[in-house]
Amino acid sequence: MTKEELTAWALSNGWTMMAGMPSLTKPRSPKEAIVRLVLKATVVHVEVKKPAGKWEKMTGAAYGDVQPDPDTGLPRGLGLDTITGFTMLMQENRDRMVFAKMTGKPAF
Repeated sequence: MTKEELTAWALSNGWTMMAGMPSLTKPRSPKEAIVRLVLKATVVHVEVKKPAGKWEKMTGAAYGDVQPDPDTGLPRGLGLDTITGFTMLMQENRDRMVFAKMTGKPAF
C-alpha cells in the first residue's frame, strides 16, 4: 500500500486527520488522539499515546510490506489486527463519524 492508499483507508474507516496524521480518538474525548499513523517517506508507524502524554511507537513497516487483507481491507503488516482493543476503538470512531453525518453535527 502507498501513503495515499493508507490515508484513504484510514479516513474511510473512522480515522480523522489530527495534526496532519490519521488518528483515532478516545471514545469520551473525541478531540484527543490516542492512536496515530505516522506516514513517512518510506515507512509507516503506528504510535499510541501513553497516559503520561508521550507517543510510543508500537509497530512499523515499509509501505511495500503493508498489504490490504482481501476480506476486511485492514492493512496487514502493521500488526493492527493483534493490538488489543484496536478494532473496537476503530469501530467506535467509525460509528461516531456515521452518526455525526446522520445528525449533521461535527464528529468532534
